[in-house]
Amino acid sequence: MQNIEKLKKYKNIHMIGIGGVSMSGIAAILTNWGFNVTGSDRTASENTEKLDKLGIKVTIGHNLEDVRKSDVIVYSAAIKQDDPEIQEAKKLNIPTIERANFLGEITRCFKNTICISGTHGKTTTTSMVALCFLEAQKDPSIQVGAYLKQINGNYKVGNSDLFIIEACEYVESFLKFSPKAEIILNIDNDHLDYFKTFENIKNAFTKYVKLLPDDGILVVNADDKNCLDLQNYTNASKVTYGIENKNANFTATNIQFNNDGFAEFDVLKNQQFYAKISLSIPGIHNISNALACIALCDKYNIEPKYIVSALTKFTGAHRRFEYKGTVNGARIYDDYGHHPTEVLATAKSLSNKKYNKSWVVFQPHTYSRTKNLLSDFAKSLINFDNILVLDIYAARETNTYNISSQDLVDEIKKLGKDAIYIKDFNECTNYLKNNVQNDDIIITLGAGTVTDIGPMLLK
Repeated sequence: MQNIEKLKKYKNIHMIGIGGVSMSGIAAILTNWGFNVTGSDRTASENTEKLDKLGIKVTIGHNLEDVRKSDVIVYSAAIKQDDPEIQEAKKLNIPTIERANFLGEITRCFKNTICISGTHGKTTTTSMVALCFLEAQKDPSIQVGAYLKQINGNYKVGNSDLFIIEACEYVESFLKFSPKAEIILNIDNDHLDYFKTFENIKNAFTKYVKLLPDDGILVVNADDKNCLDLQNYTNASKVTYGIENKNANFTATNIQFNNDGFAEFDVLKNQQFYAKISLSIPGIHNISNALACIALCDKYNIEPKYIVSALTKFTGAHRRFEYKGTVNGARIYDDYGHHPTEVLATAKSLSNKKYNKSWVVFQPHTYSRTKNLLSDFAKSLINFDNILVLDIYAARETNTYNISSQDLVDEIKKLGKDAIYIKDFNECTNYLKNNVQNDDIIITLGAGTVTDIGPMLLK
């Protein structure tokens, strides 16, 4: 069971930004452990409503009264130090802890914290692992970066010593955790606004692997040389998986795709037949994610029958090639991909589906990423038949990079492919309605507000 002795000094915990994906999950776990939790957020959401139902007092706006009654303040990374509640806590000498640090404290309450990390595929693989453990009735606690319908949200509070979490490398927050097991899916050029160089990204993952205890487990992608190298930095038990690298412990063979682009394949463990898997999500990259999940589950002695069943039932996490409906007989999908590797993986997923023409509506995410990876974005987008580009979604940035979506369109045109820059969402939906035909596929792609285009089309 969980050991919460170290946290007991905080009876009353106030959380600023409590509606966030990770924060809401932490709040639910703490409440289950008997702590008195209050929180605040700028806006009401599905998450704040769920917390309300759990009996957690959530204020929309600020609540200095709850701050004064608390023993510790936990705040999400988006909260600035001039926030009135943070200021009040400082005035009263109430300790304040950033979310990742506090989540690190929670990982130390579990004997088995399983962290899934890598530049791409974290949410999907965390979901797969979580469902396999649930199928085998292991009763884990879970934190995943998107809505997962099997747990009716992005977190679940379990009563075992297992905690399955998505561990993000951005601002090196995963170094705050105490993992017993790690899956590392891939290491790619991303978050250069923070890391500056690829070497720095690799160094962060090296430090992360060194966190594993000697009796821990490291699962790495044998198709990614940077991942394979990480095995040298730990004494933990090591397992490899791969599609191309046939020397990996877990490999896939006899791969076939149906008309939806879903794969069926045989899994080999050390060259011996292990299980036959049928996925209900598209793309070869998801075979790789499934192999990562299988390699880890095998280490936890989960029987293949539970893995087979869980992976068949998994139809994808929210915004991961998610089917939204049809317009003019064309199917609409929504995907979170916002890095050239993810854009290419989405385009490749299409190659196994039966359709007429493909349409991508791409919204670049952050100025720094668009600037740093401009030509890579162009090269990955030309794999779609028709390309529409929306304005860059700023997220946490201001445009000090002198970059625009027109620059991306120009870059695509240099490669001999046409692309259209459309600023206005209504104009974009009208353009699609007037041009897409029966059996076409539309994909809205990006980590920002592009997800609104699908519902607008369906209206």
